[in-house]
Amino acid sequence: MYFEYPKLLWLLVIPALLVLHYIYLELAGRHPHLRVSTSVPWTLKRSPLMALLRHVPFVLRIFALSMVIVAIARPRSSEQMERVDTEGIDIILAMDVSTSMLARDLTPDRINASKDIAIEFIAQRPTDRMGIVVFAGESFTQCPLTTDRATLINLMKEVQTDIIEDGTAIGNGLATAVARMKDSDAKSRVVILLTDGVNNRGEISPQMAAEIAKTYGIRVYTIGVGKEGMAPYPVMTPWGVEVQNVKVEIDEALLSEIAESTGGRYFRATDNTKLAEIYSEINKMEKARTTVDSFPIYKELFGVYALMALLALMLELLLNWFVIRRLPC
Repeated sequence: MYFEYPKLLWLLVIPALLVLHYIYLELAGRHPHLRVSTSVPWTLKRSPLMALLRHVPFVLRIFALSMVIVAIARPRSSEQMERVDTEGIDIILAMDVSTSMLARDLTPDRINASKDIAIEFIAQRPTDRMGIVVFAGESFTQCPLTTDRATLINLMKEVQTDIIEDGTAIGNGLATAVARMKDSDAKSRVVILLTDGVNNRGEISPQMAAEIAKTYGIRVYTIGVGKEGMAPYPVMTPWGVEVQNVKVEIDEALLSEIAESTGGRYFRATDNTKLAEIYSEINKMEKARTTVDSFPIYKELFGVYALMALLALMLELLLNWFVIRRLPC
């Protein structure tokens, strides 16, 4: 607490002088008096408590005056408040859903490992708008840019490999992601493109899609998913589903070119841990811009002291009307 007008507190000298004057009068014995024939009736009813009670109105009056002086000095309290303005980032997760994503070199397979880790990434960025694009032989938007984390996570869980025609149209997937954020007014726009194959479908080449992304200032991080060499893959046979080793083919040169041309980076995820580390690294690189403004919040306290002064005066009046006038001394 502090006072807006601290010099006014010097007025507290006035009640102090009044107290000294009152004490002087008490000690000098200068009281109003009345001559009577005998003092017996007063002497019999006199008590120390009643003698002290006659001083209470004066004490209350001095207290009220002191509280009024404190109130006009304008006591205030203040605390420092912070307003945090967060400027989020627009992020599109472009995910390959071709049947090769069923390979089991990640646990339980590439598609489910990618979904689970992407969901963790989504949960870690509450201030960003995010969306989901899926692609195989074609591409479409699974979820437009949104801050609704619950909806985004639920739609990510629904991603699967048999929702569109098979193939790997990397160019179409990237172009769809770019189209979803080209009109965004966010200061930072990012596409995280995850695939496990080689571009073999689509009307738009990956290089052209990357050039469009660069034109709009969209940064692309590319992730190649899958182990080196061979990977276990479920194959349908006359005797049911059998797991066979198939060759892993990822066009790393193309993914690196896309990332470098747009200011992003290329990553290779050979297992669940590595994929989680990649998302964690991207999370650290793409930080939301935060502005913190500090400002004081003031609270006026004079009302409390004014109220105490009023209550003291009311109590003095009640004592004078109903108690003091009936005292025998």
